[in-house]
Amino acid sequence: MRHHKARGKSRSREKTQLYRWRWTGKNGKGENVDGEIVAVQRGEVERELAKQGIIVKSIRRKSSLFGGTGRIKPRDVMLFSRQMSTMIRAGVPVLQAFNVVTESLKNPAMRNLVQKLADDVAAGASFSDALRQHPRHFDRLFANMIEAGEQSGSLDRMLERVALYKEKVESLKARVRKALYYPAAVIAVGIGVTALLLIKVVPQFESLFQGFGAELPAMTRMTIAFSEFAQAYWLPGLLALVATIVAIQQGARRSPGFAYRLHKLALRLPVIGDILDKSAVARFSRTLATTFAAGVPLVESLETASGSTGSRVYERAVLRIRDDVSNGQQLHFAMRSTGLFPSLAVQMVGIGEEAGSMDTMLNKVADYYEEEVDNKVDALTSLLEPFIIVVLGVLVGGLVVSMYLPIFELGNAI
Repeated sequence: MRHHKARGKSRSREKTQLYRWRWTGKNGKGENVDGEIVAVQRGEVERELAKQGIIVKSIRRKSSLFGGTGRIKPRDVMLFSRQMSTMIRAGVPVLQAFNVVTESLKNPAMRNLVQKLADDVAAGASFSDALRQHPRHFDRLFANMIEAGEQSGSLDRMLERVALYKEKVESLKARVRKALYYPAAVIAVGIGVTALLLIKVVPQFESLFQGFGAELPAMTRMTIAFSEFAQAYWLPGLLALVATIVAIQQGARRSPGFAYRLHKLALRLPVIGDILDKSAVARFSRTLATTFAAGVPLVESLETASGSTGSRVYERAVLRIRDDVSNGQQLHFAMRSTGLFPSLAVQMVGIGEEAGSMDTMLNKVADYYEEEVDNKVDALTSLLEPFIIVVLGVLVGGLVVSMYLPIFELGNAI
C-alpha cells in the first residue's frame, strides 16, 4: 500500500511539474507580441494563446520551476497567505487555488515550495499537514491556525489572520533592525575612513616630514605612531574581528546556553536593551493573541509563542509560563512570577482573563509595545545622529589637523 501511494504521489509530481514558457507571435492587429506563460505542457500554452487570438511564431521552454533559485523571504509567505485567502473566499477549491497562486508568484523558490504543497495536497494530505513538511518556512503558528481553519470551515479567515500577523511581526522586526544596524553601520564607516587615513594618507605626510629636520608636534608624533601600528597590524586585526564575529554566531547557533547568556547581555544594554525587551513582549502578545483567537488551546498557544519572541530569555520564561498554566495557574499570575514582563502587560492580561476577552487585551498589549518600540527607535536615531557626527568630526578632523600642524609651524618659522 505504501509503495502504491508513493508511486501515485510520484506520478502526481510528474504530472503537475510546471515550466516557464517564452512565446512570440502576432495578435489580431498583426502586431508582434511576446510574453511568458507558466504551464505543464507546450499544448496548454498553445491553447491559451489561441483563446487570446494570437498567431504563435515560437514557443520555448525556459526553465523548470523546480530548478528555480532564490531565497524565500517572510514577505513571500505573507503574500502567499493573502492570495490563498482571496482565492478560497471566492469559492475556488484549495488545489486549484494553489495552481493559480503558483502562476502569480515571482520568486522561483517560492513557486517551487507552493508547487510541492500542491503535490502533497493532491496526494491526499491536508493543507496543515503539507505545511508541517516545511517548518523552515511555515512555523508552528501557521500550521496550527490553518488546521483550526480547516476544522472550523473558516480557512480563508485564518489565512488572512496569518498574513496580518506576519505583516505586523515583520514591521516590528524592521524597526528593531533599524535600531541595531544604523549606529553599527555609521560607526563601521567611521572606523573604515579612519583606518584608510592612517594606512594610506598619513604615510605620505610622514615621508614629507622627514625632510623638515625639526621636531614634530606631539599630536603629529602620536598620529604617526598610530599609523605605523595600523600598517603593521591591520590585516591580523581584521581577521581577528571576522573570526570573533563568526565564533559568536556559531556559538549562539550551537550552544543554547551561550545564546541565552548573549541575549541576556543584550537586554541589559542601554536603550538597545529596552527596545529588544519591548519588542519581545510585543511579539509574544501578538502571537498568543493570534493563536488563542483561532481556537488553539492556551497551553499549545504558549508553546507556539515561546519561539516567536526573538529572545532566548523570553523563550525560556514563556515555556515556564506554559508549565505553570498547565498546572492550573492563571496566565497573568504566571507572567508576573517570571519577573520579566512589564506590570502594565500583566495587568491588562489579568483584566482580559477576568472579562473573557484575553485575545483582545493581548492585541492591545502588542499594539502598545509596538508603538513604544517605534518611539524608542525614533528617539535613538535622533540622539545618535548628532553624537555620531561629533565623534566622526573629532576623529577625522583630529587626524587632519595633526597632519597639517607641522606645515603651519614651518610657515610661521619662515
